[in-house]
Amino acid sequence: MKKILLKDYNDNMGMFIDINNSPSGVVKNYKHIPYEKLMNNYREVLNKNDKYYIYCNGGIRSKKAINILDFYGYDVTYVTKE
Repeated sequence: MKKILLKDYNDNMGMFIDINNSPSGVVKNYKHIPYEKLMNNYREVLNKNDKYYIYCNGGIRSKKAINILDFYGYDVTYVTKE
């Protein structure tokens, strides 16, 4: 699993996706897709040619999402506060 600290992320790296139930607003430019919606519709909302940085406040859902999406061939990175 690829991992990056939140403070090291910048917009040029790829799409930041916040999968919290409510948007956290931890970065300026991001896409809010709640975990359940992302997992049920990842084929429609993601492109295998793009890079994605997945974030949630607690880290548990984002780790689950990363493992699943990585298995299906998506370029995903886990974003953590620490």
